[in-house]
Amino acid sequence: MGMTDKQFNAFVRFLLDDMEEIEAEENEEKRAKKIRKVIEHLRDTLED
Repeated sequence: MGMTDKQFNAFVRFLLDDMEEIEAEENEEKRAKKIRKVIEHLRDTLED
């Protein structure tokens, strides 16, 4: 099943928000955990 343009834009906004949160994180351990979480979410999305 494909995405509409609005659905894709919403997905990109969520991803951008996560990446900006990671960028602002000063603690390297927390940053690594957040990156791992985003990677897992992206992988889960591809498997759906």
